[in-house]
Amino acid sequence: MIVRLLPSLTLALSHLPLSAQANDPPYRDPRLPVEERVADLMGRMSLDEKLGQLVMGGRDWVTPAQVKALRLGSLLSGGDSPPPAPNTLEGWASMIQSYQAAALSTPLGIPLLYGIDAVHGFGALPGATLFPHQVGLAAADDPDLMHRIGQATARELAAVGIYWNFAPLVAVVDDIRWGRAYESLGAETARVGRLAAAYTGGFRQGLEALGPGLPRPLATAKHYLGDGGVLYGSSHFQIKGAWSRLDRGDTQGEETSLLARHLPPFQAQVAAGADAVMVSYSSWNGVRMHGHTDLLQGILRRQLGFTGLVVSDWEALQFLPATGFDQQVAMAVNAGVDVLMEPARTAEVIGILHGLASSRQISPARIDEAVARVLRVKFAMGLFEHPGPVAAASKLVGNAAHRALAREAVRNSQVLLKNQGALPLRRGQRLLVAGTHADDLGRQSGGWTLVWSGFQGDNGQLPGATTLLAGLRQVGGDATPIEYSPTGDFAGPQADAAVVVVGEQPYSEWLGDRDADGLRLTAEDQALIARLRSQARKLILVLVTGRPLILDQAWAASDAIVVAWLPGSEGAGVADTLFGDAAFSGRLPYAWPRDTSGLGPNPVMSAETRASLLFPEGYRLSD
Repeated sequence: MIVRLLPSLTLALSHLPLSAQANDPPYRDPRLPVEERVADLMGRMSLDEKLGQLVMGGRDWVTPAQVKALRLGSLLSGGDSPPPAPNTLEGWASMIQSYQAAALSTPLGIPLLYGIDAVHGFGALPGATLFPHQVGLAAADDPDLMHRIGQATARELAAVGIYWNFAPLVAVVDDIRWGRAYESLGAETARVGRLAAAYTGGFRQGLEALGPGLPRPLATAKHYLGDGGVLYGSSHFQIKGAWSRLDRGDTQGEETSLLARHLPPFQAQVAAGADAVMVSYSSWNGVRMHGHTDLLQGILRRQLGFTGLVVSDWEALQFLPATGFDQQVAMAVNAGVDVLMEPARTAEVIGILHGLASSRQISPARIDEAVARVLRVKFAMGLFEHPGPVAAASKLVGNAAHRALAREAVRNSQVLLKNQGALPLRRGQRLLVAGTHADDLGRQSGGWTLVWSGFQGDNGQLPGATTLLAGLRQVGGDATPIEYSPTGDFAGPQADAAVVVVGEQPYSEWLGDRDADGLRLTAEDQALIARLRSQARKLILVLVTGRPLILDQAWAASDAIVVAWLPGSEGAGVADTLFGDAAFSGRLPYAWPRDTSGLGPNPVMSAETRASLLFPEGYRLSD
């Protein structure tokens, strides 16, 4: 598939040459040091042009004309924000190019940074490669694999001109009841830092093999600081009909211990070259992170030496403890936030910044500091020289090599919890497959898939992807008769084995916050397992989930139990391990509770809680 540019957009995107022309100002010359280019460009900028660089608009609310009029510096597609139509590679490229052309048509021609949450691949694009969510990659614990996934993700995004990814999440998770536990790399500080750094390194280098002069993509360490340590019950708000319990809550405790647990992954990200850090909605001992000067300036800037962009989270300024939105904006900027993600209030926020600048509530020096950081990143990325899509990457979106990489990641992430002679499956066995998650690409891919909170049903929405059922049939081959019923309605004699695939429904953020009982298998799933128990000599339970679940009677009823996590588009990777074509090598990134008494904050888990665990973190059964 080749990205075809509209003639007018092609002209607009190509007006910046790779080498400086005789009459070009110094900032357009890629041969000059970045700091010289920054200084030259800033000397030419009006206050309007500077303030525009400090605000990120949302595609749903901002038009190309507004990008030009506001001198906007960045734009994003949120979780529910594909192109108006069609949601295709060409549709994405055309949409982004229209915005980029508007930015480049301004007198100074400063290119736009376009961002997206590609947390497990380019999940907003049908046909792109969907990798396992980070909880599965934590189970695999393979830095080289993470590096290659970062590279592949950068290439698929670059095909449409997206160079800013709001990933990886580097939260160290204390409580699996949190709705973002599946987006994390687990509960161990060292592993989170190690794997996130490997991903960032790969993402930054992803385009190097595609040719000279291409941009260096921008990864984001999020969310700073301590969002994985929020205390259960410290959050209580309702949006979209769901009450939060942990998300956006408060991380509490003695500061030395908190920093020792939650800061090292950010330090690893800085060392790996991450040029953006996103601030957390959450609080730190009662102080909202978006206004926490000590942590943003003292720790992140001075102690860690971070020189890149600090960006706010989606419309997060409204939660700061200040009177009036204008004072909330001032608090965030003065605390150290450089780019304000205000998708729906873009023009309003720029107007507020004007007023704050005029009244000196935000100093000229602070404005210049933030603008210089934005420009420095854009120059260092090479965005001025190549603001458009990478043509060579268009044929890589969802290609065989990337899908093979995703399948490898799925294989390596599988965790075997129990096996009493049921695995590996043998080709030629009569198999029964049941469960709501066996043939549903949306359920097996989880949140941040096509839409913010994921979808269910209609497998046609993810062309080229493979369900777990299709994977079993593919790997088992024609010699292996497989019958499928989501509800377990089978007839005939007892089968050799039954594979029951159940788990969580897709969700995102606070929509996934749960109380203890919310982590149990449903009554319907338990009944299905009990029904299949008598219909097959061996029962294999496959869990499609973003975190450990309380199994109750399903533990005793199953001969084998496999945790597939949220595998994404390549369900055949699960079948590879079930049939023994690949060994089970994944380890639990979280402790697995036996019952509700096994749930609690990880660092301070009591002896009683530990006694209620089914398995500790790091467990795997080798065969």
